[in-house]
Amino acid sequence: MKINLEKIINIVGKENISTDPGDLLVYGSDSSVHEASACIVVRPGKIEHVQKIVIYANSKKIPIISRGAGSGMSGQAVPIKGGIILDMKRMNHILEVNLADVYCRVEPGVVDDDLNHVLKSHSVFYPPAPASSRVATIGGEIANNASGVRSIKYGAVRDYVLGMKVVMANGDLVSFGCKNRVEAAGYQLDRLMVGSEGTLGIIVEATLRFIPIPKLRCMGTAKFNKLKEAGDSIAEIMASGCQPSLLELMDNIAITAVNKAMDFGLPDVDAILMFEADGMVKEAIDFEMKKIKAICEKHNGFGIELSYDAKERTRIFSGRKKLFPSLSKYKELFACTSLADDMAVPYSKMAVMAQKIHDVAKRNNVIMTAYGHCGSGCMHTKILLDPTKNKQWDNAKNAVKEIYDFVASIDGSTSAEHGIGISKAFAFKKEKHDSLNFMHAIKKALDPNNILNPGKLMDAPDDWVTATRLRYKHN
Repeated sequence: MKINLEKIINIVGKENISTDPGDLLVYGSDSSVHEASACIVVRPGKIEHVQKIVIYANSKKIPIISRGAGSGMSGQAVPIKGGIILDMKRMNHILEVNLADVYCRVEPGVVDDDLNHVLKSHSVFYPPAPASSRVATIGGEIANNASGVRSIKYGAVRDYVLGMKVVMANGDLVSFGCKNRVEAAGYQLDRLMVGSEGTLGIIVEATLRFIPIPKLRCMGTAKFNKLKEAGDSIAEIMASGCQPSLLELMDNIAITAVNKAMDFGLPDVDAILMFEADGMVKEAIDFEMKKIKAICEKHNGFGIELSYDAKERTRIFSGRKKLFPSLSKYKELFACTSLADDMAVPYSKMAVMAQKIHDVAKRNNVIMTAYGHCGSGCMHTKILLDPTKNKQWDNAKNAVKEIYDFVASIDGSTSAEHGIGISKAFAFKKEKHDSLNFMHAIKKALDPNNILNPGKLMDAPDDWVTATRLRYKHN
């Protein structure tokens, strides 16, 4: 694939491009197991740069992949077809904070935590915050419809996007949505862009709403000797009318991993539930916590502790927040992979889903953990395996298929927050089989030359082993 370097240099400057093999290696992967090689990394600094680069790429039918921090876990930013990586992190300005009309305007490279640091000074916050909020950029969060631990109460990114500016595949700059809380006319094209993983346009500005920071938060933990009882507690809490701001599950594998990695001292039980209520009035929070505590006790939860103290809440939650990196310490020489990762399941199936994960792992001789933002219906798992052994990869493939077949059988969905990318495309296609033609038609209409992040979502390969970083070798 031949790219006119001089033309790109004239657009962004020599200091803002790279063809260095080391840079291409780094930019060829994200937080998934996938990797591929791009031809060039380009760092635009303003909208006009993006437009000119896209116009050039479209004229030559060169793939172009917009990238934030690369914290995606399904291969969304991996350049599976080669081409241009568009690193958006230079476009990192907060353009406006409008307190009177309750919105802010930001460029796509703004980091989530940086935005919330600025908003905090006004006693407001942008709630979606995924676990990677220290590095995740707003553009990437919108592209993947990200969410986090408080999505149970506050929702996902799509619930906070009022409007955006998007560079389309032909280089046109288009505004979608508006700055108002409501808009009833026409197609909701801003919503179409949320979760599209960079396949329909490149987000260059976003208008986001924010909300007041709760004055009070109370966090609690409950221990369970049976994973099923923790799952049953989740289902009843959510069916009871409770409105927790956080409801998290950790199974014994997760607990063991955190203890090994952090010497944290969590109890050796089958499961722990972490729950939180927040708001402006203590009496309302106490009412919620009392209801949740009673439901946990009904299902044999014990050792329940509650705290309003900010430092204690941080301590309680730090084990859960650092769970993902801790999993790599669970067993020597085992890698933690995001394959069957973030399925969404009905609350009533939470307990059976957690148990199914362990049953599938045992049957396929891999290690899998059940944890996640279960109050919002998101059940996380990771597959821990020895990446040097082909048999382990074969087992993992079988386990992933079993998990997603089961998710489909209980009316779940493929991804709750981490998107599709490459890793979950096979399950996504099965789930959306009757609407794939519509997706292809939309893609063709907006990107007829298929230059925008090609090979993702409905166009991703059926075999997630494609472009696997951990060097799976076919038998």
